Amino acid sequence: MTTRIQPKPITGAYGAVVKAFSRRMFGQVPESLGVMWHHVPALKAGMRFGQQLQKWDACDEGLKSFAHMAVASLVGCTWCLDFNYFMAKNHGLDVERAREIPRWRESDVFTPLEREVMGYAEAMSQTPPTVTDEMVGSLEGQLGSAGLVELTTVIGYDNLTTRSNVALGIESEGFASACGLKPMAERTAVRSTA
Repeated sequence: MTTRIQPKPITGAYGAVVKAFSRRMFGQVPESLGVMWHHVPALKAGMRFGQQLQKWDACDEGLKSFAHMAVASLVGCTWCLDFNYFMAKNHGLDVERAREIPRWRESDVFTPLEREVMGYAEAMSQTPPTVTDEMVGSLEGQLGSAGLVELTTVIGYDNLTTRSNVALGIESEGFASACGLKPMAERTAVRSTA
């Protein structure tokens, strides 16, 4: 992996905890942590908010995971796609469906709700966003207001992480392949509606 900022050695007591946790979770210390180690308060804030998001339960975990992967595919964050595919396996989600997310529009493995969630995630991730009243109304009807607010907040956080990774040149570190998962499906070009 070649990042745009050279990774920094992860040191100190907090660094030892982070490295031990990473080895336990991934079997290695991700090189991307060394990039973020240049600004430990930013790393801690991002990790803390990410951990808080994982505790929320107003929206189905699978839907949130699929939304994150749809954002990562759209933005081009190979690290996030790889990590979330790996995590889908660890959380007992359907990895055969997860691997299809880069081509979710053409794949026949997703439910109508999952398609709506991924469409919403992509619409939120456009500049400017292309979310419509109809999207929000339909999802609120299916997820409830709290579920939709949670999903929206998660997608916003996903944009923070995916765009930061792409900007810093942080790419896939092979988590999914290391545990024997098939390669992700290739993203199909999306036709412009303009």
